[in-house]
Amino acid sequence: MAISVDTVYQRVLAILNKEQRGYLTPVEFNLLANQAQMSIFEQYFNDISQFSRIPGNDREFSDPLENLQEKIDIFQKEGNMTYGSTTGGWSRPTDVYKEGEIYATINGNKTSVQRVTKKDYELLITSPLMKPTDKNPIAYTYSNYSDARITKVHGSELIITNVSMNYIKKPDQVTWNYSTVLGEALYNSSDSNDFKIHATEETKLVIKILELAGLLIQDIGTYQVADKEDKQKIQQEKS
Repeated sequence: MAISVDTVYQRVLAILNKEQRGYLTPVEFNLLANQAQMSIFEQYFNDISQFSRIPGNDREFSDPLENLQEKIDIFQKEGNMTYGSTTGGWSRPTDVYKEGEIYATINGNKTSVQRVTKKDYELLITSPLMKPTDKNPIAYTYSNYSDARITKVHGSELIITNVSMNYIKKPDQVTWNYSTVLGEALYNSSDSNDFKIHATEETKLVIKILELAGLLIQDIGTYQVADKEDKQKIQQEKS
């Protein structure tokens, strides 16, 4: 379930107004909202690394590692890769954040592709005994001159059709869109985009945006209060 971008904006404005800390324009809010969402999203992977070293608990719904995985699963996706005749390889989907498994569909059969190094790839495709097959294809990935990631996939021969990737996608851009009526910005839901992160992150979003807003409007008080709330919430989640 998405988090309403309007609800978050109104909460941020209400707190700023209550504390007499100034006003955040829609353009400023959209900028900070996307920055806050990405910050929270990226923290998932840092926390996964940390919690992976801590034994889980036997309480249903309260294991921090499982809770984090649930939040990340929202962004799990499988998408088609795009073959480039000039590169002789495959480009990944444009919204990839972290790559997962690669699949090739050959003769109607979808098969997981084994990733190897460039050295092993070149060795294997020329080996009469260890050459990859359509049932056991291989791939290696490299960055080309434009720093794009290109993947070559090889079964019994170079594969140029029907390759896909399982991956974690980037969060979609957040937009609080509006129409101006008598000089006032009024929310336009039809052209707005809500936050896509887990519904439990609404309070954390508000805190993070206030923290960023404090830096933007050069109000150290707003930053310090929001930063304190942010750290307390993080500590509660990790305790």
